Amino acid sequence: MDTVFIKEYIPMYAKAAELTIVLGGLGIAFSLIAGLLCALIQYFRIPLFKRLVNAYIELARNTPLLVQLFFLYFGLPKAGIHFSSETCAIIGMTFLGGGYMAEAFRSGLMSVDKVQKEAALAVGLNHRQALMYVIFPQALAVSVPALCANAVFLIKETSVFSVVALADLMFVAKDLIGLYYKTQEALFMLVTAYLIILLPVSVLAAYLERRVKYAGIGN
Repeated sequence: MDTVFIKEYIPMYAKAAELTIVLGGLGIAFSLIAGLLCALIQYFRIPLFKRLVNAYIELARNTPLLVQLFFLYFGLPKAGIHFSSETCAIIGMTFLGGGYMAEAFRSGLMSVDKVQKEAALAVGLNHRQALMYVIFPQALAVSVPALCANAVFLIKETSVFSVVALADLMFVAKDLIGLYYKTQEALFMLVTAYLIILLPVSVLAAYLERRVKYAGIGN
């Protein structure tokens, strides 16, 4: 193991890790928004939109992120639509993650007994208030484990961002291996970087699961 080489290129990995965290964080945030909107459309059974959402979820969950990125970065320019590498990465992750987040939210919403909604309406709450104060908190308690697992999954999926010319962690590792043939050192730094990113996320996810579960039981 060439420690001198590792020390020399740690700053490059740090910069790539920063890009990975920023793009991954934005992708997860937008995925949560898209997933929640889709789950609400399914929950309220809005006729036309429900079919569109079902089609979107099936497409998102059954196509790899790599294929989606190729379509965005190489396919759309053929039709005159151009996005930057960063935008393609965020759109691709949102498209993929939204499908998974939608299913997580949907399962949580469907787990809440209809009696809860009826009781909320009976005490004078309107439909929006019943959703916000009675149904959604209980649904979130059920959904959080799946949402956290999806977030970790999406961060790991950032490893394919290099196909759209982004200098992420995988791009840097492949570049160093190709230039200097330092496979062991490059992969060691790659694995270490992902562990540094993912371990705190996993710890935070476990903490959120405990907190939200407790809050859900308290409601």
